[in-house]
Amino acid sequence: MGKPTGFLEYPRELPLVRPPEERVRDWEEFHGHGDEALLRKQGARCMDCGVPFCHTGTLLAGMASGCPINNLIPEWNDLVYRGLWREALERLHKTNNFPEFTGRVCPAPCEGSCVLGISEPPVTIKAIECAIIDRGFEEGWVHPEPPSFRTGKRVAVVGSGPAGLACAAQLNRAGHWVTVFERADRIGGLLMYGIPNMKLDKRIVQRRVDLMAAEGVKFVTNCEVGKDYPGDQLRAEFDAVVLCGGATRPNDFFTKTEGRNLQGIHFAMEFLHSNTKSLLDSNHADGRYISAKGKDVVVIGGGDTGTDCVGTAIRQGCRSILQLEIVPRPPLTRAPDNPWPQWPKIYRLDYGQEEAKALWGDDPRRYAVQTTRFLGDERGHVRAIETVQVEWVKDNGRTVPRNIPGTEKIYPAQLVLLALGFSGPESQLLDQLGVEKDPRSNAKAEYGKYMTNVPGVFVAGDMRRGQSLVVWAIHEGRGAAREVDRYLMGETLLP
Repeated sequence: MGKPTGFLEYPRELPLVRPPEERVRDWEEFHGHGDEALLRKQGARCMDCGVPFCHTGTLLAGMASGCPINNLIPEWNDLVYRGLWREALERLHKTNNFPEFTGRVCPAPCEGSCVLGISEPPVTIKAIECAIIDRGFEEGWVHPEPPSFRTGKRVAVVGSGPAGLACAAQLNRAGHWVTVFERADRIGGLLMYGIPNMKLDKRIVQRRVDLMAAEGVKFVTNCEVGKDYPGDQLRAEFDAVVLCGGATRPNDFFTKTEGRNLQGIHFAMEFLHSNTKSLLDSNHADGRYISAKGKDVVVIGGGDTGTDCVGTAIRQGCRSILQLEIVPRPPLTRAPDNPWPQWPKIYRLDYGQEEAKALWGDDPRRYAVQTTRFLGDERGHVRAIETVQVEWVKDNGRTVPRNIPGTEKIYPAQLVLLALGFSGPESQLLDQLGVEKDPRSNAKAEYGKYMTNVPGVFVAGDMRRGQSLVVWAIHEGRGAAREVDRYLMGETLLP
């Protein structure tokens, strides 16, 4: 390393983001970049540890530990410290097709397993990654690179989220003709419509899509395979098919809860998708979105999706925002049963909660709370929710929530958003193709092989593994491309 003592000399510093009071007035990205001096110092903090864990990409206690796509983090940290930005970009692109996405939306499991993080704040890996790729575009180092030859093989990729795009990019690089099918009107899947614009500017998504198109990838929108395009026709017209449709069936734990069918209760993705589409189509002038303006909004569920609902509702002009989580509040520091290099399950203030606190003076989250019923008005619209505090107790070896009598509360709510995760992929296309499913209803395929029981039909990303991170989707998309190339050509040079 160029600065072996950098981690002793420089504290962790993140680039300044836009102040919450300012950024909630628009839909522009809130991310910021530090100047070169700051970024080089942060790269110098990478400590030349004997065994780096940041790029291991393993699962510990069911959580990602280290980078799932095995980014060469110590290498490009050192290159940034030495001012070798183009070389850093080359290292970054060796493992990651879309660092401009992961550098913005990934929760950074790499930082959770940084060796420096055992005793000090970890290296700002995510911020450095984002700075590298953004500088690469600014300098013109990122440009279309079509393959030098074509194999004549045709591959269909169904779904244009991170798994589908990564798979398509790699297969195109190998010289195959790739067609990506997307049922929405824009390419990007989760990246386009599932993540709000202030977190991932859609011009950045479109920039990468345009780059891939210039390299020879064909994109087909407004086409739902299995409905508009029969599965058997797809198999007949392509030499291989890769299913990357995601896990899009939302969980709903309130189907038997009183008042669940009231108007004004929506799944989180319905809310987020309609908002971004209307923003892109007309800057919200068409009114074709679920509006939080002037309403008391309750978000049920946490995670990134819950945070995105909070940030979106605030920008729409909600009157108040409340976020309910059934789990207890995490500790401020690692618990004894959550050691390094596991992902640290600690209390954090994400961007949406930070904005709510800036506007109303408090974190909008309430922990260990169960919703017991939804209350409606005379028009059949939700007006409030009733909740109760819970405690987590052991029951036949399982930890389960138990209501605490006397803790019932009623909160006003004219808009309720359910951010409860996803239960698996939609089944229509899988059934049409005859693809076997695992016990969790995901498409069944061996990790690392990705082929289903149907010859020539592969699956990757959330459709195979269940709801997961963007970075795992990229990992699986790349892996599936490698196995498709091997299937078509008998051998492969793809990583």
